[in-house]
Amino acid sequence: MRKLNKFKKDQVRRSIYVLPNIFTTFNLFAGFFAIISSIEAKFTIAAVSVLIAGVFDLLDGKIARATNTSSQFGIEYDSLADLVSFGIAPMLLMYLWALKPLGRLGWLAAFLFMACGALRLARFNTNTGTVDNEYFTGLPIPAAAGMVATIVLFTDKINLEVNSLLMLTSLYWLSFLMVSTIKFKSLKKHAFFRRMKFHILASGVLILIFIAAQPQITLFILSVFYILSGPFLSLKNRLFKNRLKTEEAKQSIKGI
Repeated sequence: MRKLNKFKKDQVRRSIYVLPNIFTTFNLFAGFFAIISSIEAKFTIAAVSVLIAGVFDLLDGKIARATNTSSQFGIEYDSLADLVSFGIAPMLLMYLWALKPLGRLGWLAAFLFMACGALRLARFNTNTGTVDNEYFTGLPIPAAAGMVATIVLFTDKINLEVNSLLMLTSLYWLSFLMVSTIKFKSLKKHAFFRRMKFHILASGVLILIFIAAQPQITLFILSVFYILSGPFLSLKNRLFKNRLKTEEAKQSIKGI
């Protein structure tokens, strides 16, 4: 009887651990579908697929933490899926959509983004459990890929002509942010499985309304705000530290 109960518990435990990895697989599938869509020149569909992969990537981590089913296997599998969905897929999209006319410069920029994304994922894995979860060190690769996807959707929405040099510059900037030490606010402590204040919930509902009304424009604006938030926060902290040093210096002079 005890062996039977133990077997049932093991089966339940295994089924729980499968759950977050299923969402990681959905993430991987969306990234692969984005690659196929890019090859077939269906660029808006590819961009949407990258964003959907981002949703699944957010959910698998939330579910793993909420159900206490985080594992080393899940972390490694998630990173491999992220490299496909947020490294290879958006860069193939960007190359075929905007960078191909630039030739070697174009595909080298796409490779740089993918390589920096891989380095960012490796650094994140090695620092797991040793850093503050409130902030990311460097721009997360899903956010960088989301910026690429929303650029495609925004450009298509307002019928802008694709500027290859501008896209090239954007990739270099995003690549730098991923491997930098600039802090970006983490969303791990917010949304879904935590208690939240009423005004935060109301703001979230308002944002969802804007996304539903004009998804291409709203998602692009949100992506830009998040990308700029890191350098802004870094500059703010640096100015604050300089101000503290100045005040301490003045106090020491007065003490003398």
